[in-house]
Amino acid sequence: MTTTVLTTDRIVLNGTARTREEAIAESARLLVAAGAVTPEYEAAMRQRESLVSTFMGNGLAIPHGTNEAKEAILASAMTVVRYDEPIDWDGNPVRVVAAIAGKERMAGMKAFFAGVAEGDTAGIWEGSPNLRPDFRAIHQKKLDKAAKASKAE
Repeated sequence: MTTTVLTTDRIVLNGTARTREEAIAESARLLVAAGAVTPEYEAAMRQRESLVSTFMGNGLAIPHGTNEAKEAILASAMTVVRYDEPIDWDGNPVRVVAAIAGKERMAGMKAFFAGVAEGDTAGIWEGSPNLRPDFRAIHQKKLDKAAKASKAE
């Protein structure tokens, strides 16, 4: 079972999905492989998407399960998958899919994404996957900082 919310093995710079449904499945497989969720969590991610789009703007979608799927979450975790070609996400182009599963409070994950809509990570959304070779290191530090802040609350 995972103890770190985001690790480099859950950051994929060349995702293979071509549709929203495939992207959700790809992210769910990463969460399952990390030991963070049971395979049933994917259905809850699809259900959430049918209720409300998880498109966040700036080429980012954050799929996650419904509140009823808490039993399927074994540990808090997230994945980040970048796509060379935008995926049609209910009429919106998405290049980065960051799936989340929250066992405990989600403050750390929410803080991690706080600046995304303003474009502070826009370099990873477009162009070559090598555009931001420091992407993993930068965002792991941000996530660690946010996790520490949420524990202090």
